[in-house]
Amino acid sequence: MITKSMFITKEMRLKIKLNSILMLCLFIAIASLLAWSSCKNYVEYDWTTSGRNTLSDTSLEILSMMPEKIYITSYARETPFLRASIKKFIGKYQRHKSNIILSFVNPDTAPDEARNLGITVDGEIIVRYKGRNEHLKTDSEQVFANTLKRLLRNQEKWIAFVEGHGERSALSASKDDLAEWANSLFKEGYRIQPINLTEIKVIPDNTKILIIAGPTNDYLSNETEIILNYIGNGGNLLWLHEPGSLYELDKLAEKLSIEFHKGVIIDTVGEEIGIKDPTITFITKSLYQTHPITKDFDFVTLFPMAGAIKPIKSEMWDTKPILNTGKHTWSETGKLKGEIEFNIDTEIQGPLTLGLSLQRNFEKEEDNKLTTKEQRIIVIGDGDFLSNTYFSNNGNGELGARIISWLSDDDDFVLIPSKTVIDAQLKTPFIILGVLGVGFLFLIPIILVSIGILIQMRRKKQ
Repeated sequence: MITKSMFITKEMRLKIKLNSILMLCLFIAIASLLAWSSCKNYVEYDWTTSGRNTLSDTSLEILSMMPEKIYITSYARETPFLRASIKKFIGKYQRHKSNIILSFVNPDTAPDEARNLGITVDGEIIVRYKGRNEHLKTDSEQVFANTLKRLLRNQEKWIAFVEGHGERSALSASKDDLAEWANSLFKEGYRIQPINLTEIKVIPDNTKILIIAGPTNDYLSNETEIILNYIGNGGNLLWLHEPGSLYELDKLAEKLSIEFHKGVIIDTVGEEIGIKDPTITFITKSLYQTHPITKDFDFVTLFPMAGAIKPIKSEMWDTKPILNTGKHTWSETGKLKGEIEFNIDTEIQGPLTLGLSLQRNFEKEEDNKLTTKEQRIIVIGDGDFLSNTYFSNNGNGELGARIISWLSDDDDFVLIPSKTVIDAQLKTPFIILGVLGVGFLFLIPIILVSIGILIQMRRKKQ
């Protein structure tokens, strides 16, 4: 039996066609709007632990300090994968700074140019900014951030490490020396130079910071005078003093209006986290004092076998504590064996000053004119915290980088972390990995096959 509803009139066909055309137009309009929106409004979701597919706050902070154009030239052969990888890496920066100019040069077609520039790696990058240039051989954000830092520094800054008295060496990889720290400073644009005071009469004029790192032998009187003259002329100093003898640097301590307490700081807080050595001092957020170096500094720092410092009232220096210990600490003057207990009669209880800064303004003649300069000095009662053994522990390395930035008058760099931690693995609990594996290998295929069987059965019934 044929009913009236089974007939489709011309009017109904027209309506169906118009409806189809309207839906098609709407679909095209929505797709176009979405495409336009994606071009005008960039949105990115990065689910990696440390955001390695997006720029870190460190990189963004450095870019904000570089208003001029950055020219990037990659000497890469015309290999699609290589050039695409470089474009993707630089593209992360271009999205935040539009005046980054990227160009490619094929070293095979410009061999003389590549040779004169010292190009040794296919894809090697030269970054140019305000007349300065740096080479980059890897697409690492941390390396690129250090490259930009070096370009921002408008002059070479030399750090002189005093040697010849058993000080911690800036060149040695021994566990007690400072090679890792020195290497990290070199990557950020500083120049490292060991100096022996018996071979010179004055500290070189281009020395931005002089470092005395835990001597174990006495200084000669003329060597002490060289250091005192350097301080008198406004030189910046980092003094890492170990508990015990001053090794004939008493006059330097007197010049800086400081004294060192006898003994080693004992900190019992380590027992709460399973560290049995009470000579390791822990400095946490609440113990950092108000200072540009410690501003927004949230890391825990460790100071093994540290000594306390006592500032003396001075009209010359503006002295500020940077690192203080807690009330539970004390300066132990007895033997560090067996059960160590606080002796209220002979020992000093915390809080104790572990690190302090000294500043003063002085007049210096430059180009036949008197100009006012600021001198900066840091004294810390420990050198182990920057040694190769402890440099990478918690915030030790970051604190060392901040200290150098402040001493070299790079205040803009103090708050910029020295590292951008990049993750390379997706850390997922084993149970979740198991569920995902079972789901993709078994559940999803079973669901898809079941749907296919149901659809086939319904078609047969029809």
